[in-house]
Amino acid sequence: DVGVWLPDGRLKIIDRKKNIFKLSQGEYVAPEKIELVIKGSVYVNQPFVYGDSLHSVLVGIVVPEEAELKTLAASLGVAGSFEELCANAKVVVDAVQKDIVAVSKKGGLYGFETVRALSLHPEPFTVENDLMTPTFKLKRNEVKKAFLKEIDARRSVSW
Repeated sequence: DVGVWLPDGRLKIIDRKKNIFKLSQGEYVAPEKIELVIKGSVYVNQPFVYGDSLHSVLVGIVVPEEAELKTLAASLGVAGSFEELCANAKVVVDAVQKDIVAVSKKGGLYGFETVRALSLHPEPFTVENDLMTPTFKLKRNEVKKAFLKEIDARRSVSW
């Protein structure tokens, strides 16, 4: 585990060493810390944050809260099933992205820790689809493999 000493002498665990990665500009990123912060968005149910040393942008794969996403879509004048909203509604994805950026700032994340490319996925990460362990932790490598095309596609259209 990786941690930091707090001013009052307590140790705060940030992430596991194996999960931390470096972005192209040299910053080290702890994805679990970021995922915990962006779960503060009402639209986020299950987040996955990915980055690597070849790119400077973090990509987020998010399983949204269905009811909140449908309410957001209706307020934006967008209709469709949950799956359609996740796949095709750019205005909805952009609104969720803006909320994640706001939550990230409020949560004290640095600019390089902010998810700048986002994809919404309607199917939850589960043990059955082999994206979580029996103790309900993300299998980061499996999620990365499952969403590699999405990750690459989002990097090219990030803002």
